Amino acid sequence: MINIQRQQQITPELSLYTYNEIPVLHLQHAIGTAKIALQGSHLFSWQPAHSKQDVLWLSEIEPFETSTAIRGGIPICYPWFNNAGTPAHGFARISLWQLSDYAINADKVRLVFSLFSAHNVILAKVEMLFGEHCDLRFTHYGEAGMEKVQLALHSYFNIGNIAHTDIANLPTECFNALTRQQESVPSPRHIAENVDCVYTTQQLTEIRDHDNQRTIIVEHHNAGDVVLWNPWHKPTGNMTENGYQTMVCVETARINRYLDAGETVAVRLRVE
Repeated sequence: MINIQRQQQITPELSLYTYNEIPVLHLQHAIGTAKIALQGSHLFSWQPAHSKQDVLWLSEIEPFETSTAIRGGIPICYPWFNNAGTPAHGFARISLWQLSDYAINADKVRLVFSLFSAHNVILAKVEMLFGEHCDLRFTHYGEAGMEKVQLALHSYFNIGNIAHTDIANLPTECFNALTRQQESVPSPRHIAENVDCVYTTQQLTEIRDHDNQRTIIVEHHNAGDVVLWNPWHKPTGNMTENGYQTMVCVETARINRYLDAGETVAVRLRVE
């Protein structure tokens, strides 16, 4: 059970709550709604005004505990991906970020979050823009000693049923992280098993959600890698046994080409 308590009304549209142990910003605006956990600068809900369903998926058993990554939304995996360091997928998603700037207009909202090191050095910044679409722009700054920096915007998308969903505009070659081999795969991709594949592409991805009669367009900017993931029946932390049926991850990533200081990687989401 989630204990939700209001802490502060920042503006008429922007409020600060706590979800169990995690501070969460609520955006309620004519353009739509969004929820961002300050732990991880983690956007875990976005529903534009014209959409009947949330674009992002969140586990129904998410406990919202400090130092535990939120299962759903858009976790920020930084400064490394997967098991390249400890903790897995980096420390950014379990660190407390600061809301450093915001601007609320009639047709768009801009929120900026900053991550600082223990030495009060800014390591990264995330700019979120909400309007007819949603932009998430991640900028890496880093500090001395940070090398081989990777990033994944690990987006979980809310779908009606994985059995009635196709992932389109992906290449027909990918690296299968389960078999550790390069493989030929169909495109569009229909998922019917545990999938964890890394594609090399700059092209946008289409999630064709037939049950919800919508297509989610995922545009990747300055990324180069796109990860497609669904655990299927594999037991996954803070996720129900059947949770895989209503989600798919299409991740905007820089895994094989490391980030330089000052570089920005971005994802744009829109619904058709």
